[in-house]
Amino acid sequence: MEDAVQPSQGQGQQGQQSSQGQQGQQPSPYWKIIVVSSIAAGVQFGWALQLSLLTPYVQQLGVPHVWASFIWLCGPISGLVVQPIVGFFSDHSTNRMGRRRPYIMSGALLVAAAVFLIGFAADIGHSAGDRLDRIMKPRAVGIFVVGFWILDVANNMLQGPCRAFLADLSAGDHKRIAAANIFFAFFMAVGNVAGYGLGTVSGIHRFLPFTKTVACDIYCANLKTLFLIDIILLAAIVTTTLVLVGEVPLMAQRMGWSAFFSQFSGAFRSLTGPIYILYAVTALNWIGWFPFMLYNTDWVGLEIYGGKPQGSPEVKSIYEEGVRMGSLGLLLQSVVLAVAALLGEQMLKHTKISERKWWGVVNLILTVCLGLTFPLTHAAKRFHRLHGSTSPPKRIKDYTLAIFSVMGIPLAVNFSIPFALASIYSSSSGAGQGLSLGLLNLAIVIPQMIVSVVSGKLDQAFGGGNLPAFGMGAISAFISALMALFLLPKPPRRAPAPQIITGGH
Repeated sequence: MEDAVQPSQGQGQQGQQSSQGQQGQQPSPYWKIIVVSSIAAGVQFGWALQLSLLTPYVQQLGVPHVWASFIWLCGPISGLVVQPIVGFFSDHSTNRMGRRRPYIMSGALLVAAAVFLIGFAADIGHSAGDRLDRIMKPRAVGIFVVGFWILDVANNMLQGPCRAFLADLSAGDHKRIAAANIFFAFFMAVGNVAGYGLGTVSGIHRFLPFTKTVACDIYCANLKTLFLIDIILLAAIVTTTLVLVGEVPLMAQRMGWSAFFSQFSGAFRSLTGPIYILYAVTALNWIGWFPFMLYNTDWVGLEIYGGKPQGSPEVKSIYEEGVRMGSLGLLLQSVVLAVAALLGEQMLKHTKISERKWWGVVNLILTVCLGLTFPLTHAAKRFHRLHGSTSPPKRIKDYTLAIFSVMGIPLAVNFSIPFALASIYSSSSGAGQGLSLGLLNLAIVIPQMIVSVVSGKLDQAFGGGNLPAFGMGAISAFISALMALFLLPKPPRRAPAPQIITGGH
């Protein structure tokens, strides 16, 4: 293939192969960077479906609200384990397809298998003996959980090598690395808009009528249809990428587990004080974000609309209407995210505002938005006490959508600046691009694990709603804002361009 990525051969020190391999190479043309970046749209489409639809869906299968958050543990656990390992072995892979492409292809195949299990969980569970007249569908829940865990492993197999592939294609060219950041963020927004937008369409199952069955109601059929679309979309994007963008295999000694643990521990030992502060701010930032990511559409359906995932058809219908409204909010959030990412990059380039100050300011915005969920929820509950479970008045809907939309600004920063600052603060540790991504990911996934374990019990202790977890998030976001503003060191004037692509789940 034309202009395939040419990793260095026999670079000397094991841990330096990946990073040194970029030196002395010609950067690939921009169209190849754009093609690889487009994988983010396929990944983010499925991620948008996960965030907006799966928490309500698993409750419809009979899992109580307090336990729903534990299912989400698979994401941070797989990120904690899978991404550093996949990153390291993709740095040193000698596969004939190249270093990154085999992992991208494998991740896409796993995504297809996972979403099939999730989408057809109710049908398979019913065939295996689940009774329709019972709230709990244990076999369907088991199949759903297996599919959910596979999906998060697959997402990590896709994301890490994809970001590292973009760094390889840039070959150390700072302008191309910056452009890759913008392209990747843009395609993330495209995937979000598509996923959240289609998630608001109540009759999308009509395009695939076979999805509605005796065990799978309209909500389930819509979910199943969307995941089948996800398979087609991701397969088309990944196939196009693998055909058009090639790699030359790395001709080097294959690395084993001892080399992985050696490089992993060496990378930790090389961390400096600013990096530790950065990790602390990132961790608190994600404790702020993850409760809302986990429960946003459930919050709209349960507390803003007054519906329930289980109950009479009328109450369930109101809940599902609220979930669709939440998906619309996430769509608007994604549009704001895309605009904020582009404008924020220009603002940082042409003003004296530093990355750390901008990060601190937007975390204050996140704090305010999470805090506003409290008076808005209480206003909605007052309305439902008078009028029952019915669609809330327009002003409450408008305020809800406004909160979702404004949160797109801090989300754009959350997907970019932590990675850029990590590149600025850290010196070379001898780790490759893939392993470096895995290290930074620890500050993201460990907080997600904490939230997944704590949030359900916290909500149950205060009455079973979502506000306690949102309150925890607001406090954490406020602390992270103060740390970003006053504790993060000022980056050096001559900082290297960020070597890591935006994103992270």
